[in-house]
Amino acid sequence: MTGALDRIAVRGLRAYGYHGVFPDERRHGQEFVVDVVLGTDVAEAARTDDVGHTVHYGHLSQRLVAAVEGEPVDLVETLAERLAGVCLAEERVREVEVTVHKPDAPIPHEFTDVTVTILRKARG
Repeated sequence: MTGALDRIAVRGLRAYGYHGVFPDERRHGQEFVVDVVLGTDVAEAARTDDVGHTVHYGHLSQRLVAAVEGEPVDLVETLAERLAGVCLAEERVREVEVTVHKPDAPIPHEFTDVTVTILRKARG
């Protein structure tokens, strides 16, 4: 690694989950939309043209969807933290920004979106 902090982003990843504090959310579920921006060093991958030297965003996306589809939690904040952990489990990820969108949140007023965004850094 060169020490650079490049960015790889996956935006608009959709998955169905059963997260929320209300019984109807747990019973019926809803769609969540996830954006992740990974801080990593892509210099070696660019030099070698080898996917083994970068974060395979296709495989990571599968793990993120599985995390959204997994064990329900009450808070979007908790889900965002879970997703950050999935990203930081990737050896090459040094930091991650995760935004979880809950466009069908149970709000009794017209709105466009509800999001929670967190930024986490790898330890060490």
